[in-house]
Amino acid sequence: MATSMRGLTQFIADIRGARVRELEEKRINKEMANIRKKFKDGNLDGYQKKKYVAKIIFTYILGYKVDIGHMEAVNLIASSKYSEKQIGYLAVTLLMHENSDFLRLVVNSIRKDLDSNNEIDNCLALHAIANVGGSEMAEALAEDVHRLLISPTSHSFVKKKAALTLLRLYRKHPEVIPAAEWALRVVSIMDDNDLGVVLCVTSLVMALAQDHLEAFAVCYTKAVDRLYRLILEHEYAATYAYYKVPSPWLQVKLLRLLQYYPPSEDPTIRSALHQVLQTIMNNCAEPSRNVQHNNAQHAVLFEAISLAIHLDTNSPLVNTAAVLLARFISSRETNVRYLGLDTMAHLAARADSLEPIKKHQTTIILSLRDKDISVRRRALDLLYSMCDVDNSELIVGELLRYLRVADYALREEMVLKIAILTEKYANSYKWYVDTILQLISAAGDHVGDEVWYRVVQIVTNTEDLQQYAARVIFEHLKAPSTHESLVKVGVGYILGEYGHLIANEPGYSPIEQFQLLHSKSQFCIATTRALLLSTYIKWVNVFPEIKPQLLSIFDRYRHVLDADLQQRACEYYALASRPEEDELLLHVCEEMPPFPPRVSTLVGRLNRKHGDTEDKRTWVHGGKEANLDRQLTQRKRDDTGNNGSITAPAGTDTLDVLSSLAGLEIAPTSNPNPSSSMNALHIATGPNVDRWFNKLTYSTEGVLYEDVQIQLGIKSRYQGHLGQVAVYVGNKVPTPLTSFTTTTQVADPEALSVTFAKLPQSTIGAQSQIQLLLHIECKRMFREPPVLNLSFLAGSHQTVAVRLPIVITKFFEHVKLGQADFFERWKLIGGPPREVQTIFPIELTSTGQLDSTKHKQVVSGQRLNLLNDIDPNPNNLVGAGVLHTSIDGKVGCLLRFEPNREAKLCRLTVRSTSEDVAGEVAKLVENPLRVGS
Repeated sequence: MATSMRGLTQFIADIRGARVRELEEKRINKEMANIRKKFKDGNLDGYQKKKYVAKIIFTYILGYKVDIGHMEAVNLIASSKYSEKQIGYLAVTLLMHENSDFLRLVVNSIRKDLDSNNEIDNCLALHAIANVGGSEMAEALAEDVHRLLISPTSHSFVKKKAALTLLRLYRKHPEVIPAAEWALRVVSIMDDNDLGVVLCVTSLVMALAQDHLEAFAVCYTKAVDRLYRLILEHEYAATYAYYKVPSPWLQVKLLRLLQYYPPSEDPTIRSALHQVLQTIMNNCAEPSRNVQHNNAQHAVLFEAISLAIHLDTNSPLVNTAAVLLARFISSRETNVRYLGLDTMAHLAARADSLEPIKKHQTTIILSLRDKDISVRRRALDLLYSMCDVDNSELIVGELLRYLRVADYALREEMVLKIAILTEKYANSYKWYVDTILQLISAAGDHVGDEVWYRVVQIVTNTEDLQQYAARVIFEHLKAPSTHESLVKVGVGYILGEYGHLIANEPGYSPIEQFQLLHSKSQFCIATTRALLLSTYIKWVNVFPEIKPQLLSIFDRYRHVLDADLQQRACEYYALASRPEEDELLLHVCEEMPPFPPRVSTLVGRLNRKHGDTEDKRTWVHGGKEANLDRQLTQRKRDDTGNNGSITAPAGTDTLDVLSSLAGLEIAPTSNPNPSSSMNALHIATGPNVDRWFNKLTYSTEGVLYEDVQIQLGIKSRYQGHLGQVAVYVGNKVPTPLTSFTTTTQVADPEALSVTFAKLPQSTIGAQSQIQLLLHIECKRMFREPPVLNLSFLAGSHQTVAVRLPIVITKFFEHVKLGQADFFERWKLIGGPPREVQTIFPIELTSTGQLDSTKHKQVVSGQRLNLLNDIDPNPNNLVGAGVLHTSIDGKVGCLLRFEPNREAKLCRLTVRSTSEDVAGEVAKLVENPLRVGS
């Protein structure tokens, strides 16, 4: 390229010859000024445009900002010459982002290249779509890419690029790809003779099948058949043999794809698959001296073992695999040890018996001290999965010993797993308490709140444990250095509730408990000291002999700067100062009742830490029971669906973390069940909220709701009966909003579907913002907008419910009509009931004139096409549009807007083939224009 363009060659030479950055910038500025002048003058041929755009590209690659050449790049794409088209596409993919306005100009050129019989043009277009791939481009061109993929006339390398382009689009914009509709046609390409095409299509099928299992079920047979032909019949070209292993990448993908489906009941398929797996394991029985050959074989082998475990953990194949895995976890190669431990963890998570794995328990424990942290992680996962009643004390003890020297990156995960195993396999409550307190003492800052929350629940619900727990925690607190999490457990709850059970024993008197706990307060943060005050008010009730000391503490804290501490101290001081015969304090400080049965939040926290980032995992760490529970939950989810709303998850626990301690504080707490509290929500109203909502019915972005804590902003986009709404939730306060939960409520789910594109996160950082993306589908006419419910903890439990500006006019599209056509259709529709007419007061501008700009903005914002030269009165507005629905089809709508400046009134007439549509459109146009709106 450079040799054919001497100007570009000289420009590159000048840049390279610049001795200092100032000279380089001077040369670039000079060249950019010259290019701007050339572009402004125009009359450039294709070669000159190509040359100048190439210079711009080179400048951009060097890291300089460029703001010219976009239109010239668009023009080059439409060129018939390959060299010019190539530069144009290169410029588009480098200089333009997916939301660039210029991309709308190249869609037709790209579609033309996709339709071309020239495979080079096809590939250039596919590269551009895959690299830029904005949502608008995806919606416009996904069908064309799919057609190119399934076309029998497409070349093999075009099919490969088309499959990978669709995969890219699906990963970025899954809502654009009608996966279920395309399933059979896409899967059929897995039979292609070219293994490269099969590899690319299998990658696409894997991504689609994970979300549409039933639609892609036919791929199971295709995958088994292709594996059988590859491994047993050696049906592959020599070019696809990698160190004598037939297409290992394809084998791995096919073996993984089969793990997403339950084992086939067809005996022929089961037999063929058994032969495939047996052959793979036999081929890997003896390692080769060639490293690349070993790597390829091991990649296939470990995936084959995972599939064998998935099919039947009691099969002879799995027994053979267990022998191989035992050899691999002792290998000298780090990668082999890693894969061996990971695959053995899969076996432990599915096997009925753990005895074959327990034989290698010593080796696995030694792997915790491996030189590679990835291997140490896999060893931790395996120990967690293989733990049971018999070896729980040994494994937990080893993990506790290793915790003191473990990497900081591992400690939080280790704490969660130790806490879960201790609770799950505790043979006595005393061992549980001792172990958990050792864990808190050893782990320090790596102990999450869920751990001590769970200790509180178990101690509260186990009467026989309460006295022992109080005594042991008191002894731990005597240590010179005590971590704050331990203080929270002891100070904040256990001793406050059950300290009186040990008060009569030597060394545990009320004054000794008070002195010990108060000595720890100076090293604690405000939230812990708040729990300390709650403990003191309980002691006022049960230990009247130390009441003066406690009153002194309350009095001192009434003057601190922290608002929460000050408020607590004032309230507690007032309670404690009441006459002794007053029973209010007695009732307020009654002993906590047992917690209702609930799922441990620890498991949910651990599952969130191991969220899948690429292909979905078919199993989780934690033994067979955990995997059976996961399968049951997944099956229920598939059967019931989400009914148009999704709640931000908290792992497997349906309750947020802080609700696990409902009743711990003396202050009354909110309803701990988000679902029940949602039913009682009141939709936010008020002049500002209503004005923001009305404005958003005719605009695509703006503020939806705002208070002292949060701000909600909206950006939306609609096309046909589909739409996307991005809700930006901003945290305005300097502390995080935790237990953040969102749901949507739709009055008529049969008419409107509102779903989240992805699960919202459960925490919004201090003074930060998150985005909630909603996918909208209009199935038929609806009246009530959906409601977005927000629930979060910000000191206390807060709930907000706001109407989303998703109204029926969002699904309108413009219609172009002439004067004759408009009035012909106007008369054809006729009067009531398909006509709605309303007269309402409107505001004038400060000069007493009609606000024509706002009138047009509202009418056009309701996605009605303003038709010119229809009404002889220039102040009147005439509009036309078509409503798109996925079930009822299209519904036409015509509008006449006739304002009267003298009367300050407006007559609005709407006619539609549906009387419901006419009435709703009239209301939506009237609301933002009526006086006082």
